[in-house]
Amino acid sequence: MLFRLMALLLAGYASVFAQNNPLPARETLHYNVEWRLITAGKATVEWTTTPRGGGHVNLHLESVGLVSNLFRVEDNYAVNLGPNQCAESSLFTSQEGSRQRETRIAYDAAARKADYVERDRIKNALLLQRQIDIPACVHDVVGGMFYMRTLPLDVGQSATVAVTDGKKSASAKVEAQAREDIKTPEGTFHTIRYEVYLFNDVLFHRPAHLNLWLTDDRRRLPVQIRVRMQITIGTITLTLEKHE
Repeated sequence: MLFRLMALLLAGYASVFAQNNPLPARETLHYNVEWRLITAGKATVEWTTTPRGGGHVNLHLESVGLVSNLFRVEDNYAVNLGPNQCAESSLFTSQEGSRQRETRIAYDAAARKADYVERDRIKNALLLQRQIDIPACVHDVVGGMFYMRTLPLDVGQSATVAVTDGKKSASAKVEAQAREDIKTPEGTFHTIRYEVYLFNDVLFHRPAHLNLWLTDDRRRLPVQIRVRMQITIGTITLTLEKHE
């Protein structure tokens, strides 16, 4: 579940980043995934602008090292965005241990509906099919939490964002909490730390805290993402390694 969450966070961030910020025709971000003070995985996010004014995001996330030996993870996520950068469709394929899943979500802005279909890839069996109500423009999965990149939120300010994972739709609060310097392999960045309230029965049931650090400049680059769960699971941190 933890690796899946990381995949969705990263893929969602890229879709929202394009909404009101200039993007190059192509962009690639590389992250290191740390769990319990060891490198647990690597993630790569690729952004491509489409001719009709939308975009396409690809994410590849895989476990490495000791974690991979114990529980191999290889997740791939792709999302298509319309001219207004709202989600149109997404495909998430995952291999986590012996389990393999495929999740497709289609977003119908006119009908304000999202259709969610999850299948077992090994058994070719339907696991869950659901249709929910959504706003006319919704951010795929938890991508809406990065909508603050398009808002002039300074420390002490907050906003709410419509988000969905295809199974539930909710309004999530994002709060700018403090300015901090974050050291990464790319260098040291001046950032603003945000808390995004997606857990504790907002979009996800389980108790947890989600923070992210965006550069305090026009780029609003996400240089660090951290999820803190109960002590039995612990903390996962994604840190930017390279920006192309």
